[in-house]
Amino acid sequence: MSKPWLRNLVIVSATLFSFSAFAHDSWINRGGFKNAAGEWCCGDYDCKSYSQIRSNAQGWMIDGELVPYDEAMPVSPPDGQLTICRRPDGSRRCVFGLKPGL
Repeated sequence: MSKPWLRNLVIVSATLFSFSAFAHDSWINRGGFKNAAGEWCCGDYDCKSYSQIRSNAQGWMIDGELVPYDEAMPVSPPDGQLTICRRPDGSRRCVFGLKPGL
């Protein structure tokens, strides 16, 4: 692989990822959402939407992590996907999603 081609591939991949992350940050930032502790829900690129999730009686299962329904903000995500904003240490800051059946 030539170096210019590889460099362009990296740039395009990074750009596509940043647009996806920006889309979620923008609706969350525009809404000015804060969690119960008063923290802003979203900073730069710390929110991620999930389309492949499982649900059980307690909450959503995402990559082996149980996210309880009662952590969900009282706002549904406009894209209908479960969206989680995290702190730098990986802990959940805000969760946007609807319980199944609602």
